[in-house]
Formats: sequence, structure tokens, C-alpha cells
Amino acid sequence: QVQLVESGGGLVQAGGSLRLSCSASGRFFSINVMGWYRQAPGKQRELVAVISRGSITNYADSVKGRFTISRDNAKNTVYLQMNSLKPEDTAVYYCNADKVVGPLGTSYNNWGQGTQVTVSS
Repeated sequence: QVQLVESGGGLVQAGGSLRLSCSASGRFFSINVMGWYRQAPGKQRELVAVISRGSITNYADSVKGRFTISRDNAKNTVYLQMNSLKPEDTAVYYCNADKVVGPLGTSYNNWGQGTQVTVSS
């Protein structure tokens, strides 16, 4: 029903910045919440930031003040601007779309394939 494609990952030095993008495509009418999660080697996947259709945001404490999430509903795209990156931000970052309303019903917890972010010290 919905496909999510992330882009913008890469290798950056500590203190640098990256901008991730995630575009949603497929047959749907609306997406309630979009967000970013990350998973570092040997660790569980964790929330980074989420944003509702009405632009209400929530951030993990570890990224507050450094990361900014935004979305363009017309383009079905969510962004994550990451500044002041630290080595501990190194992880695979996954895009998530929750409560996607489409012609065949509503789907929850849809995931992209992930994009690698590596921050060198």
C-alpha cells in the first residue's frame, strides 16, 4: 500500500551535518505520523523523532536541540536535519509511516529499507 524510500545518509565527521529524506509512494489517501528511528549495531531500534500530519513533533532526548524533523504533506516526504553529529549517532536510520489510510484500508507501522549514517570522531 505504501512504499518508503530513504536517502541522504553517508559518512560525516563529528560536528558535521546531514539531511535525510524519506518519500512515500503508493495508493493511499493520507499518512498520520511519519518518523525516523535508528538502530546501531548490537542495539535495539529506537525512536529518533516523529511528526504528525499537523506537525506536532516528538524527539528522543539524545537528539533534542540537534535534530529537526519536518514534513511536506503535499510531497508525502519527511525530512530529518541532523546537526552537531556525534559518533554515537552512527546507525542505520529507518523511515516509518504509521496509520496510512488507503483504498484497501489502514496500515500501521510501515518501514523503509534504511540508510546508513556514520559519524567519525
